Amino acid sequence: MSDRKSGGRFVRKVADKVRRTPEAPEDDLWESVQLARHAERPYTLDYINRLCSEFEEMHGDRLYGDDAALVAGFGRFHDRPVAFIGQQKGRDTNERTYRNFGMAGPEGYRKAMRVMEIANRLGIPVVTLIDTPGAFPGASAEERGQGGAISRSIQMMWRLDVPTVAVVIGEGSSGGALGLGVADRVLMLENSTYSVISPEGASAILWRDASKARQAAQAFKPTAANCYRWGVVDAVVPEPEGGAHTDHEQAAEILDQYLYRALTELSSIPAADRRRARRERFRKLGPLRDPEGGMGMAAGRETPPPG
Repeated sequence: MSDRKSGGRFVRKVADKVRRTPEAPEDDLWESVQLARHAERPYTLDYINRLCSEFEEMHGDRLYGDDAALVAGFGRFHDRPVAFIGQQKGRDTNERTYRNFGMAGPEGYRKAMRVMEIANRLGIPVVTLIDTPGAFPGASAEERGQGGAISRSIQMMWRLDVPTVAVVIGEGSSGGALGLGVADRVLMLENSTYSVISPEGASAILWRDASKARQAAQAFKPTAANCYRWGVVDAVVPEPEGGAHTDHEQAAEILDQYLYRALTELSSIPAADRRRARRERFRKLGPLRDPEGGMGMAAGRETPPPG
């Protein structure tokens, strides 16, 4: 990445702004949800192509087929091999159809596990980039073992010996996101969201009315600042002014710094200690009610997210 010192100053500047951000009112919170879904936000491949000097994508789950909604492979990040896995949405109608709007089926999660297994065997760190409204909910995916594939992906991430970092880069919803989210360090971009279900899905279940998505989002407040305060994520990654969609290069440069710092720190910790800390981290998460009325998770931090 170019001009890292300038990028570092930018990180501190935006981090100060994030610290001063108060609890968002309903309208602003819904705007955050929409911003996480912005059609011009950088997707998984946009980040990989900027973070890696080389990237070789793997295809197929060696059982049924390939899933274009999930990208997985190996790249060179800061002159070291790293496995990158993430959901990929599409820019236009044809690509969105091909990528199934970033909603992976069981083949996608089995492909992810295939790459994780290779990375673990070779001692290569794993980075996951989360950006999905959820796993594909169709009957065909259920017939091919959707739930089992997601649960086995979670189980594998629990057991990996190598350093792992998960980054929510846009919309992180439901088990489709959690299937790639059990990592040593979990980061969220400033304008991303992370929740147990999409607002539309929650409103359809709770009120049988998808038009109440705004009300559902207000109930569980899925913004990065809230997820940090509840202890769901470890850090909030600042974005360029106006959002990551305004400057893909700057957004990737900032994420580069956070990833490099996290992987460097994790690489110095013995594998057994990393696994133990990973288990303890997720076992501490629980359905505790946020004092301000939101359906938060974990007894969390009282201060806003740091840079």
